Formats: sequence, structure tokens, C-alpha cells
Amino acid sequence: MPSAFSVTSFPDSIPAVLATDWTEPWLLGLAVFHLLCLLLTCFSSGRYELQVGHFLCLVTLVYCAEYINEVAAMNWRLFSKYQYFDSRGMFISLVFSAPLLLNAMIIVVMWVRRTLAVMADLKGSQEKAKARRRRRKEE
Repeated sequence: MPSAFSVTSFPDSIPAVLATDWTEPWLLGLAVFHLLCLLLTCFSSGRYELQVGHFLCLVTLVYCAEYINEVAAMNWRLFSKYQYFDSRGMFISLVFSAPLLLNAMIIVVMWVRRTLAVMADLKGSQEKAKARRRRRKEE
């Protein structure tokens, strides 16, 4: 029995991903999933706990991508016209993991910006307190 990963007709390259039949229902569902993840990333900026949970889900899904690729390679006939899931995981890395990592990076950038804003506010508060103490000493 040939390996579920043996793919000879689908090259591991970005042009091959661009040549993918994006009308397949599972790929449309994946695109909708990524769009929803991006929307959640953007709209959760004010809710820190939600963002932490979303971030952890994103990195967990990226961590599980290898296992998802293995299961998809064994069962691709159930949901796809073509065998996209190669042994090196190039396809799943580009269409599944990369958008999730992009979302995770956006969240990290939001956290860094928030941290810098809090640090600037703290420094401003410290300077105001220092100025008040100086004024009190002078009086």
C-alpha cells in the first residue's frame, strides 16, 4: 500500500498553491475561517482575556498542523478532489499555518503597543508626582 503522503503530481511550491482550485468547499470554508480569525483578532483588541484565549488557540492550531496534515493526507478523498497534503507539509503550512501565524503576530504587535502606551502613561504619572513633591517641598 502506498504511503498517504506520496504525491508526485503536486509540486511543493507557492505557484502550486496559487494554481489550487479555490472553489472546493473545504478551501472556501478554510478561507472563511481565516477571515473570522482576522476579524476576531481586530475586534478583540479591547478585551485582553479574549485576545489571550484567541492567541493560545492560534498557536495551538499551528502546533497541531503536522497532525492535521497527516490525518488530511490519509483522508483527502473524503473532502477534496486532489491530494494537497504532502509529507513536508508545504501546502498546509502556506494555507493553514501562515495565516494563523500572521494573526498571532498582529496580536503580539497589539500587546507591544499597549505595553508601550502603559509604560508612557506610567512615566508621565511618575513625572507629575515628582513635580508635585518638588512643589510641596518649595512651599
